[in-house]
Amino acid sequence: MIEITDSIVIPKDELKFSATRSSGPGGQHVNKVNTRITLWFDVGDSPSLMPDQKERLFSRLKTRISKDNRLRIVSQRHRSQAANREAAMEKFADLLRTALTDLPPRKQTKIPKKAVQRRIDGKKHIAIKKRTRAKVVPEKE
Repeated sequence: MIEITDSIVIPKDELKFSATRSSGPGGQHVNKVNTRITLWFDVGDSPSLMPDQKERLFSRLKTRISKDNRLRIVSQRHRSQAANREAAMEKFADLLRTALTDLPPRKQTKIPKKAVQRRIDGKKHIAIKKRTRAKVVPEKE
């Protein structure tokens, strides 16, 4: 069982793992051992999540969820499958935890009067500078 929050627990049998060859340096070892772990989680068919939680995951993790509603997490940091499997499950739990927590409401702020005045003074300064560059047309008498 993977504990996401106090009320959300996901059983490990809902997760699917696949191992492939890891990229990067490592010599012969990396060329013959499948240490990279890909974790798959079907968000749409998960019985552990409520419908509103699924909607929140779909909206907040839309770039990470495929068209068939599967969340994919890859770990290849470590040299062993077991360590990468643990790292992938940690990433998964952290990702769901942050996606399912409520964001604090945004505080409406007011622009300080001094900042508004500084902006207007800057605009007036530029207007005066441009006005002095203009050609003065002599008046006809």
